[in-house]
Amino acid sequence: MPAPLDWSQCPAVESIPGKVSGAWVFRDTRMPVSIVFENLEDMNVDELVEEFGVTREQVHAVLEFAAHSAEAPPPQP
Repeated sequence: MPAPLDWSQCPAVESIPGKVSGAWVFRDTRMPVSIVFENLEDMNVDELVEEFGVTREQVHAVLEFAAHSAEAPPPQP
């Protein structure tokens, strides 16, 4: 099982205790990051932006972060 993503390393998101139960949300919003992954099969980036009030840059940052996190770690010397 892959390790969970360390969203604290993604500048487009934040987690604040008491805000959406501490879930990772797009910075300065109450929109959970999970909406991207839950809706990506049925919606394109422009539709996500329009429907959920986030920016293209935020969506791209989250997708790029997830993609880079899935890459194999560099070999250890």
